[in-house]
Amino acid sequence: MSITISHLAKNYGTQKAIDDISFTASDNEIVGFLGPNGAGKSTTMKIVTGYLKADAGTVRVNDLDVNQDPMATKRQIGYLAEGNPLYNEMYVREYLSFIAGVHRLSSGVKNRIEEMIELTGLGRESNKKAGQLSKGYKQRVGLAAALIHDPSVLILDEPTSGLDPNQIIEIRQVIKNLGKNKTVVFSSHILQEVESVCDRVIIINKGTIVANDTLANLQSAHQTSQTVVVQFAEAVQPEIFSVIDPVQKIEAAGPSLFKLHTPDPENIKKQILQLSLDNNLNIISLRGETHSLEEIFRQLTGNIQNN
Repeated sequence: MSITISHLAKNYGTQKAIDDISFTASDNEIVGFLGPNGAGKSTTMKIVTGYLKADAGTVRVNDLDVNQDPMATKRQIGYLAEGNPLYNEMYVREYLSFIAGVHRLSSGVKNRIEEMIELTGLGRESNKKAGQLSKGYKQRVGLAAALIHDPSVLILDEPTSGLDPNQIIEIRQVIKNLGKNKTVVFSSHILQEVESVCDRVIIINKGTIVANDTLANLQSAHQTSQTVVVQFAEAVQPEIFSVIDPVQKIEAAGPSLFKLHTPDPENIKKQILQLSLDNNLNIISLRGETHSLEEIFRQLTGNIQNN
């Protein structure tokens, strides 16, 4: 395992920020680390990267103990912190050269900097000072800095914060590609992003882990009911579905669009087809929906909050 966390705990005074959590992240795996604000995500990431000390428990990165071998561990890790602190008076290449020096890269530095500029799409802005960049391009500089020393483990705290939709898609693809030969752990409040990128999802709430599984398994485990969505060409009244069973709830999303929550979606679809024939209705679409990560998140944490 690239990352092994065992019985980690961290208190701030009387508040338990992290309460006895354990999990692993494997080679060539992208793990989404989710939770409401204040759940313990950033604290955990800071402990893994050695920026913060735990009160109890251990963290091992590529078989190195973070507490016993802090410098060796940091060489294995690329870290994009939340807030992404930069030296605003440095030019982009100057900053990346400085970070390369921090990591004691001695050969091929100029080529490596150009590779990172190309990889993160910084070319157009690379002649500016960091302080002159938009938030989205500052995030790109932070990602380039996290990658400059070619770490095997990436810890990314809100890596797409401040990016526009096109930039998000580009950086999302970069993360996917990096996950082919690196271990990537990243947090995000954009749950659709996590669904599209991650191999596995860990959800933390109030300092404890409440889920750790693939999205498919989470959907299966929390699928107490499914949704059948039907749209007719004609406007109909919700009462028309009174003859259909078993239906737990009916939502009208419009005069001809309805969502039916049921434990038996295939049976309901057959009944809706018969209903349309009996009432001379034309079905435009009929499909099933599984629970999204957002719905699972709500179930496990009680809310969704945004940074």
